Amino acid sequence: MRDDRAVTAWALAARTGDETAVERFVRATQLDVRRYVTHLSGDAQAADDLVQDTYLRALRSLPRFEGRSSARTWLLTIARRTVADRLRSMAGRPRLAGTDDWQTAVEKAQPRGVPGFDEGIALTELLSALPAPRREAFVLTQLLGLPYAETAAIAGCPVGTVRSRVARARETLVSLLAEEAEPEAARTTCTVGALVPARAARVSADSAA
Repeated sequence: MRDDRAVTAWALAARTGDETAVERFVRATQLDVRRYVTHLSGDAQAADDLVQDTYLRALRSLPRFEGRSSARTWLLTIARRTVADRLRSMAGRPRLAGTDDWQTAVEKAQPRGVPGFDEGIALTELLSALPAPRREAFVLTQLLGLPYAETAAIAGCPVGTVRSRVARARETLVSLLAEEAEPEAARTTCTVGALVPARAARVSADSAA
């Protein structure tokens, strides 16, 4: 159960070096941070490093945290900058990912009990088809449960833009799920045809909007 008031209180107490408060703050937020950086970066193998870097930055910045926003929103804003810095530093470098490490990192980042997304890997593959701004808005609001206003503060855009991105992300995900179901339905009814998923083309065209 999310309790942002408690998380913010722990962050404020941690400013003075309260080790128990630091531990509680990290424990209460680390899964959200892991999910967010994994989906935002598109690099599940780097999740551990991104989480660690996020908390190192946050703990150094804690003395300046005044509680004007929730500590969770403040922390995810730091996580966003951490991912952005990594993407800039890795631009142009080849990405080598071991399959086992990639799957383990993704499974750690998955939420529990999300209707229709029982398979963590399947969820990640679906989300990876979304344009980055829509993926971020969807992850923050639908997976992490942040209010639209807080999501807008993290993403640095108007609330209306967040609502639009989430709505369009939902439309794309529903379309992709329907496409996944079509081949199975065709086999069941013995009407196997030339069912060629148009996932990449549709998402590419949708991204231009």
